[in-house]
Amino acid sequence: MEPDRSGMMAKALVLGPDDGRAFWFLNTLTINKVQSDHSDEMLNVVDHRVPPGYAPPPHMHRHSHEAFFILDGEFSGFCGQETWQAGPGSLVFLPRGVPHGFQVSETAPGRALLILAPAGGFDDFVAALGEPAPRLELPHPVPPDPARVVEIAAAHGIEILPPPA
Repeated sequence: MEPDRSGMMAKALVLGPDDGRAFWFLNTLTINKVQSDHSDEMLNVVDHRVPPGYAPPPHMHRHSHEAFFILDGEFSGFCGQETWQAGPGSLVFLPRGVPHGFQVSETAPGRALLILAPAGGFDDFVAALGEPAPRLELPHPVPPDPARVVEIAAAHGIEILPPPA
């Protein structure tokens, strides 16, 4: 696809269920669908496929609002002082600058479309911290290097936080 004079894509982007840039990212399969450079840095859409019990560290996006559209599984989480639970068909909106986190039920894997606006580089964070997925399946779990996660997240406008009290 060719960008127009503004840098935006000049054509529609149509992707199938498994299309996009796939990464093994923090023990997940994460597929960057709409990348920052597709939308003049205005939008990211990410297909996030996670194992049972998955929980990223609490964090805060400095530049982007984030919405989760739950496709599969049961998710629970927090945003600031509020807690939430959501299942398939639910949408969760997490405003920028507010600490949040989530966990997927231990009973089944989860899948959500993550939508971030403005883009803020989440797709670049996934690419920098993850590795290209050789297969479209969850990777064998390996413990992440916390210092590396914090460093790369910070470089992409994401602050990793301590667990809530």
